[in-house]
Amino acid sequence: MEAELLSKSLGEVARVARERLGLTQAQVARQTGIAPNVYGRIERGTMMPAVPTLRRLALVLGLSADALLTLTPDEVAPSVDAPTPEGDLSPELRRTVRMLRGWKTGRVKLLNRILRSIENAPDEP
Repeated sequence: MEAELLSKSLGEVARVARERLGLTQAQVARQTGIAPNVYGRIERGTMMPAVPTLRRLALVLGLSADALLTLTPDEVAPSVDAPTPEGDLSPELRRTVRMLRGWKTGRVKLLNRILRSIENAPDEP
């Protein structure tokens, strides 16, 4: 997820959680230990909080950090001891998956087209 989209998403989740708790922006800011105008910028999605602030924000709003970061259950391991999602893949395939994680969507789509054409190609005699 791109940084700007992540900031906006985090801000929206924080606003909804704050409203659900019946708190004002100033109350959340005070409890989190940041200035009210800074918290307002976080909610509007124009500022990404630092990690310690993100943790305090999660505690004040009663949310998990993965909820604030809009991570899906598939994107989060249940613990640090859990195997990686690609744990059952061959070493070469794991290297490929790690490389692809950094690619933009357009490049991945192009690679998928290439792979489909290779997959559908007749086997060599």
